[in-house]
Amino acid sequence: MLRLPRLDYLRPRSVEEATELASKNPGAMFIAGGTDLVPNLKRRQFEVTSLISLNALPGTRRVDGDVEHGVTIGAGAILDELAQHAALAGPFRALAQACGSVSTPQVRFMGTLGGNLLVDPRCNYYNQTYSWRKAVGFCLKKDGDICLVARSSPRCWAVSSSDSAPVALALNAHITLHGVKGTRHIPAAALYKDDGIDYTAKKPDEIITTVELPAVEGRTTSAYWKLRRRPAFDFPILGVAVAIAWDDGVVREAHGALGAVGSQPVDISAFLGPLQGARPDDDLIAEVAQAADKPSRPLDNTDLSHYWRKRMSKVYIERALRDACGLDPLAGRLTAQVKASGA
Repeated sequence: MLRLPRLDYLRPRSVEEATELASKNPGAMFIAGGTDLVPNLKRRQFEVTSLISLNALPGTRRVDGDVEHGVTIGAGAILDELAQHAALAGPFRALAQACGSVSTPQVRFMGTLGGNLLVDPRCNYYNQTYSWRKAVGFCLKKDGDICLVARSSPRCWAVSSSDSAPVALALNAHITLHGVKGTRHIPAAALYKDDGIDYTAKKPDEIITTVELPAVEGRTTSAYWKLRRRPAFDFPILGVAVAIAWDDGVVREAHGALGAVGSQPVDISAFLGPLQGARPDDDLIAEVAQAADKPSRPLDNTDLSHYWRKRMSKVYIERALRDACGLDPLAGRLTAQVKASGA
């Protein structure tokens, strides 16, 4: 049985107290739901002196606002509640889909939006027990000096495995961070860094307090599609989030992002440009999806073959786009090609 290490457990009653504790306790980590952190601690992937609980902080589970004025979500909002929340039933449906696809019901009842945004990047050589990692000589992310995925690389290639992160980019969400030096408001894209170890711009003493979804003008639709081996359990090995703004059935603008194909969510909005000013049909969506998979560069450090995952990138982009366009997601041209090939 894997056991937690000995550590102090601190329970502040305010955001200010929590950040102050973090600044005074080097090596401390924040914990909310703990669904990702606790297993990592048991595998000795982190060396932690103290855990600072965020569960007693006031207002962290609130969901305020509407489509016309924007929606503000507390970072402590529970994933299962967000998956079914009325405020996310329209233009922000992709976030509800992402929250509803995280792991198992038990995890969704515990996990929080802030925690999912900050899920530690994963790798087959890293997310193992201490004994397993020791047997292979450890890796760059923990205790070693070589990335076992790309041995000549000076950086870690662990994979961003958050379901909500690509959605936050596609919906142009903004993140509020509170630390001992004050409050910062940043675009979701600015939160992430392309490094499997130093993967966010959040400082150790900072807490994500809110996630803000901007007001929507006119009609907007969104969708999130996730690829994994076991549909009711696993982390994503590919996530696709898209958001489309419409004017009388014509695309005004489209945004999208990929998850689990790099150390940070990958913005593919530039590749969705041909949709602008068009009424998307089967052929156009397939052509856009074919091009939009270019930034997808999966490596051999998560589940299933990275060659197959690369091939499925365009298929899942097509499915997400069709879903957001109100078309049958499984009736696309690329899906038909994959079925015909027997892949």
